[in-house]
Amino acid sequence: MTPSTALDLGRTAVAERRWAEAYERLGQADSSDGLAAPDLELLATSASLRGEGTTAVDVLTRAHASYLAAGDQVGATRTAGWIALELLDLGDVYRSGAWVARGIRMADELPEPSALAGLVRIVPALSELMTGNTAEAVRRFDEIGEIAERFHDRELGALAALGHGQCLVAAGASAEGLAQFDQAMLAVTAGEVSPIPAGIIYCAMIGTCRIAFDLQRALEWTAALDHWCREQPQLLAFTGHCHAHRAALFLLHGAWAEAAAAAELADSRFRAGDHGAAWGAPYQLAEVARMRGEFRAAEKQYRRAGETPWEPQPGLALLHLADGRAQLAQSEIRRSAAGTDEGTRRHLLPAVVDIELANGDLAAARRAADELGALNRSWPTPMLAAVAAFAEGQVLLAQGDAAGAYSQLRAAAAGWRNLDAPYEVARCRMLMGRALTALGDDESAAGEFDAAREVFLELGAAPALAELTDLVGDRRPGPLTSREVEVLRLVSTGLTNRGIAMQLSLSEKTVARHLSNIFGKLGLSSRAAATAYAYEHGFV
Repeated sequence: MTPSTALDLGRTAVAERRWAEAYERLGQADSSDGLAAPDLELLATSASLRGEGTTAVDVLTRAHASYLAAGDQVGATRTAGWIALELLDLGDVYRSGAWVARGIRMADELPEPSALAGLVRIVPALSELMTGNTAEAVRRFDEIGEIAERFHDRELGALAALGHGQCLVAAGASAEGLAQFDQAMLAVTAGEVSPIPAGIIYCAMIGTCRIAFDLQRALEWTAALDHWCREQPQLLAFTGHCHAHRAALFLLHGAWAEAAAAAELADSRFRAGDHGAAWGAPYQLAEVARMRGEFRAAEKQYRRAGETPWEPQPGLALLHLADGRAQLAQSEIRRSAAGTDEGTRRHLLPAVVDIELANGDLAAARRAADELGALNRSWPTPMLAAVAAFAEGQVLLAQGDAAGAYSQLRAAAAGWRNLDAPYEVARCRMLMGRALTALGDDESAAGEFDAAREVFLELGAAPALAELTDLVGDRRPGPLTSREVEVLRLVSTGLTNRGIAMQLSLSEKTVARHLSNIFGKLGLSSRAAATAYAYEHGFV
């Protein structure tokens, strides 16, 4: 294949968003004859979207030098801005800052003012946001937005709206921030934003919506991101982030096996080069493991997530609570809540209520529940209403107001049911059972406990089952033989059939038969559910 043919094929692949082919063909043309600066930019874009960030920086640096040599100040300034963004994504803050300084100087020296003055200022604005200087970040994003409006640059305007929205949510102004997101998304869906900024906007907005308890937007935009990724089957960047968001939604909706699979996909995409999933992939793996009672695996993944600039909270604190380390959980959640922005702190409040109540600090739990209630009154969403009602019910129950607690928990259960969140409904029903017991209605309480138990068993929610068993005792002794009990215990440790066979000196076929009998006797359908049953009935 001649270099000119490879170049033509590469350009066509870029236009059709076939990124692996574009990366290969443009790379072939470059290695043969070298590429002109505009085609180097195409190669850099392809490299970035294939998860080759370091290569993208190297190619953009060559394009920058080529533009300078040709006296093209506009091209040189544009590449300086994108190099700074790529380096920031790679975590190379110091080099990114050096390119920012060069880009701003060059933008200020352009013969004619242009929107590039805004592009080269995005990284400093992001840096202010990431370091918690929200007021300064707002000022900088407003400045970028004004530049975008002056030069009618829709892509730059979308990035400015994204940053401004993140600042507002971080400051606690969720409604105003999400309105900014709607403007950014409008530009993306209208095709006014190129692939790299579009991916940045999708991923940042979905994560922020989850922090702001806006489940509806998170669902809609995750579906849109998933569709966007599927339309570009050779895309690698942003796909890990997409799978991590899908894992969180699967977990909420009770599809825990699908959540685990999505989290594994996110992790595989991160390892393949999607650096944007560095936090989300291990965090969602940890969340699935924590909910199932696989505490050692969960802690390992939370630690991985903690190696990024973001804390693995509230998951790690909730893990320590479930593992019996309540004081450590309290110390962690207090430190995390005190050291973050307002929006993220509010996201931590449900865990604050759980952990403070477990440690007996009713006053601290009451403050957190009151704050959730006030937030729900000022900017209600269906998810926030359910979260606030559950927190209020928890605190009222701890205060001895069983009737008030029951009313709030019933409202929370209805809200979570409408959101198709079975685990959260079951948590509500478990506490409703406690409230009914305090009110003297043991028969109704038993019905709530049994309904909660059924969901926990189906999901394989071992820690929740253990909590329920501590509360009401073992109400369903299993009709298992002693050998089946041995197999069940080993299943709960995560051993495969081969591992169990080696432990018990049995054949794998015999182990499989025992496991089939266990499933049939207990009405279970998975190893996760069997593990949960083992926790509930004290076999582990």
